[in-house]
Amino acid sequence: MKLVRWSNVLFLIVLVWVMEKWVATPILNQALFGEQLPWFILALIIAATALIAAGGYVVNDYFDVKIDRINRPDEVIVTRSISKPAAMRLSWILSGTGIVCGIAVAVLLRSLTLGILFVMVPGLLWFYSSSYKRLFMIGNLTIALLAGLVPLTVAIANVAILNLRYAVVMPYTTLGNDLYIWLGGFAVFAFLLTWIREIIKDMQDQMGDRELECHSMPVVWGETWTKVFVTVLIVGTIALIGHVWYHLLPFDISWRSLSTRYIVLGILIPLLSAIWLLWAAKIPSDYKTCQQVIKFTMLIGMLYSFVIMRMLA
Repeated sequence: MKLVRWSNVLFLIVLVWVMEKWVATPILNQALFGEQLPWFILALIIAATALIAAGGYVVNDYFDVKIDRINRPDEVIVTRSISKPAAMRLSWILSGTGIVCGIAVAVLLRSLTLGILFVMVPGLLWFYSSSYKRLFMIGNLTIALLAGLVPLTVAIANVAILNLRYAVVMPYTTLGNDLYIWLGGFAVFAFLLTWIREIIKDMQDQMGDRELECHSMPVVWGETWTKVFVTVLIVGTIALIGHVWYHLLPFDISWRSLSTRYIVLGILIPLLSAIWLLWAAKIPSDYKTCQQVIKFTMLIGMLYSFVIMRMLA
């Protein structure tokens, strides 16, 4: 189970379900269209996302055996609990099954975009593990982009089925734009926090990265300037959240009060504490704690969709 990072895969499953049930469906209900995605299509999207992600984690461990022996020798699985050929076969089975599920969704919804995405993502995960992650910034941005695509996939699927069922009406409604704007906001949030977390993870793993000549940000820029960059990203994320809350969210006074408490306590304070933890970090375990705070903040941020659901009800 550790090989496929079951907790991360479970997070993705919950994320897809929450984006559909707590964001897309309330928007559709408010527009009097009602929930659009049949349960089996949602199940296929969840299966495709989970399987492709699991396959990506396996292939990542396959390529990272040497680095992991330096950075986390007690957690090496490939070559100890499973052979490298078996790990590669498992990654192909998981990714291949995920691609089949994704293509099935694309065919059912007649969406070329979804078909391309579900084929492209496993390819990006492969190249990330084999080469991108060793390049300056490219690996971090790749994983951040893939994280941001998860909420967007739900938007694309809903717009595709709306175009199938209401092709005559859709050009005269803003419903498609509304779905992309709301779910796109969560996509940007996932992108930024994943980018931040990946850079912090590189700081945690810099010993092995230096040994094997990986060009991660801490290796190229050093710890201090990397901390400055991450701090700027976190502050920028906080500023963006504040802008969206103040200018774009159409809450009445009661909802704005609840929203403020949620954002301040669940997102802003953890992000500020992450900055403090980052600058106090000296050893790998310190950076691990910092990135766990970022991961927790991402979860809380995604669950903000519950506030949106209640507000749109």
